[in-house]
Amino acid sequence: MNINHTFKSLLAETLRESANSYLVEKIVTHFNSPQQLLDVTEQELLNIRGIGKVKAKQIVAAIQLAKMMNVPKTEPTIIRSPRDVFEYLRWEIGYEQKEHFIVIFLSTKNHIIGKETISIGSLNSAIVHPREVYKAAIRRSACSIIVSHNHPSQICTLPSPEDIQLTKRLAEAGEIIGIELLDHVIVSGSDYTSLKERGLL
Repeated sequence: MNINHTFKSLLAETLRESANSYLVEKIVTHFNSPQQLLDVTEQELLNIRGIGKVKAKQIVAAIQLAKMMNVPKTEPTIIRSPRDVFEYLRWEIGYEQKEHFIVIFLSTKNHIIGKETISIGSLNSAIVHPREVYKAAIRRSACSIIVSHNHPSQICTLPSPEDIQLTKRLAEAGEIIGIELLDHVIVSGSDYTSLKERGLL
């Protein structure tokens, strides 16, 4: 069973409609993939002809339930690898339609002591200044940090020149301040890339 067929079947069950109904076909055509539907609002759904308030609420509730069921039972308290970062942030920012730049604050033994969203950018870029990143790290008394952001395109295998340049700026600022930048991990809903593993940090 292909993903499009599964998508239609799940929508049909949620809405108590036939998989080939006008409403299901309209939603599938409008959103193309399940990922595009993940952050939909009731208002966006109401703009689609044939969807009323009850149907819109059903869809949003089903999506929120699916998200909750995919969140790990316990968040990692220690970051040991880039995959830990991916698992920690995947369901928070992996499917967002705008870039979210997040800083994870760590203790001396890489225990997570907090995280903060520094910037929410456009579909193409997030504007981040090292001053804001390290101001937040100092406020949390962090010994080191890991930064991460999502690629709304869902393609994160190749860091952009801007990603690389920002990472270098943050690393240089961290050396001066005394708070090490351990990694910059780019995430999507299904994959990740570590700039440190790629030798870019």
